[in-house]
Amino acid sequence: MISVIIPIYNNIRHLKDCLDSVSAQTDLESLREQGAPRFRGDSAEIIIVDDGSAAETAKKIDEIGSGFKIIHIPHTGAAGARNRGFAASNGELVFFCDADIELNPSCLGKMMKALAENSGVSYAYSDYQLGWKKMRACPFDAEKLKKFNYISTMSLIRRADFPGFDESLKRFQDWDLWLTLLERGKTGVYIPEALFCAHPAKLGISKWRPGFFYKFFPWAKSAKEYNEARGVVLKKHKLL
Repeated sequence: MISVIIPIYNNIRHLKDCLDSVSAQTDLESLREQGAPRFRGDSAEIIIVDDGSAAETAKKIDEIGSGFKIIHIPHTGAAGARNRGFAASNGELVFFCDADIELNPSCLGKMMKALAENSGVSYAYSDYQLGWKKMRACPFDAEKLKKFNYISTMSLIRRADFPGFDESLKRFQDWDLWLTLLERGKTGVYIPEALFCAHPAKLGISKWRPGFFYKFFPWAKSAKEYNEARGVVLKKHKLL
């Protein structure tokens, strides 16, 4: 079973579309019929983790997410919400999905197939669409990963290998996750296709700026915050 964990904090604008896209996954049944190895079935559980949203918003989350498992917790941040969702999940495969994400109908099936065909890797990842821009990853490269993150949080992970998100980090929790797995000898497999889309936002992880912004405008507040947070991760993993 695949556990899809959706952390949310106040912004419910795209939650229904997100849930609809997860519910509409099409390839899991065919994989089961083909006898995909190492996986027990084609079902998926969906867990929504409300990370301390305002009372009215929490009520709307209950309405929109009716029929799914919903957990309400005090506000701890995205990393804490994801960890709480993981603790309540049962799937041998885990997919952390932000509430502003819409999955292509074949997303989970293709990631599941990639893991079935690559038994030595811990997770499957892909390209994705951020508004008008296609965010491209690349085939797994450990040295590149030590320099910058090219793997999205929206990746399918083997439960047995998941080390948990570092709740002390304010940013780059996903990069930290992949570096932690790398230190344990765990790698991923790349699917060269955009398998989901993210809605651009003024705030949150869906905000994007070109890489040169952080290099050539280091005095800007957002660039300072970016570079400071990046330095924390590099120091943690002894990459400075």
